[in-house]
Amino acid sequence: MLTVTGISRSFGDHRVLDDVSFEVRPGRMTGFLGANGSGKTTTMRIVLGVLAAHGGVVSWQGQAISPQNKPHFGYMPEERGLYPKMKVREQITWLGRLHGVDREVAQRNTDELLADLELSDRADDRLEQLSLGNQQRVQIAAALVHEPDVLILDEPFSGLDPIAVDTVLDVLRKRAANGVPVLFSSHQLAIVERLCDDVVIISKGRIAAKGSREELRQRHAGERYEIVVDTDAGWVRDVPGAGVVELDGPRVVFEGASRAVLEQALQRGEVRSFAPVVPTLDEIFKEVS
Repeated sequence: MLTVTGISRSFGDHRVLDDVSFEVRPGRMTGFLGANGSGKTTTMRIVLGVLAAHGGVVSWQGQAISPQNKPHFGYMPEERGLYPKMKVREQITWLGRLHGVDREVAQRNTDELLADLELSDRADDRLEQLSLGNQQRVQIAAALVHEPDVLILDEPFSGLDPIAVDTVLDVLRKRAANGVPVLFSSHQLAIVERLCDDVVIISKGRIAAKGSREELRQRHAGERYEIVVDTDAGWVRDVPGAGVVELDGPRVVFEGASRAVLEQALQRGEVRSFAPVVPTLDEIFKEVS
């Protein structure tokens, strides 16, 4: 397990991280969310040891991160850092060798990753000849080629079209299924909601919310309900204690007085559906940020 405990960091007089704590569990995809300037990238760099913390500790399997276990991490930065003139297969294999992987294994891993990421036909092209989306896929291959025990990816879906997103998702899910903890950041909340098991939301340098995706949704569900009847539902406006949020003919979303609304609906006719409204990750993000 990757554990971040009480991390703090300042730049001059500006405190960018304040007591940041969360876990990334084996075999689970953890989405790390935050607006620009929230401290998200700073946290990821501290986890990797690229930046020093001014307080707190980052540990892997109960031991503080050290030069000895850093090679077991796979990291993809938001900024592309590969060599544009190098050929794709040559570059990924070379990066695997830099991580201490045997040449034959590095070549085999490279070919498997290129196949999984649907880049086999571009293996002998120079990186600069690829589209930005394909370059992003190469970045992901570079983070995976040495078969890391932990994956940390900063905006891995940036620049990818929907088909490429699905391709990358399959590759990441395969790693998670093999027990690898995966921490990734993304501004594309619909993708995060679809992919992640756990969510960590950081706002202004502090953890604003964390937990499994379903726990967060239930925790922030509040007192909002949706009911669908067989006639116009405008009468809900007149139910004491019920506040209409959205009304569309027979469908209404409201807050409070759920029992009174349901009782009146049953007296008036058929109730097609009645359920609490569970918020989306996008709604939770806006609420806590």
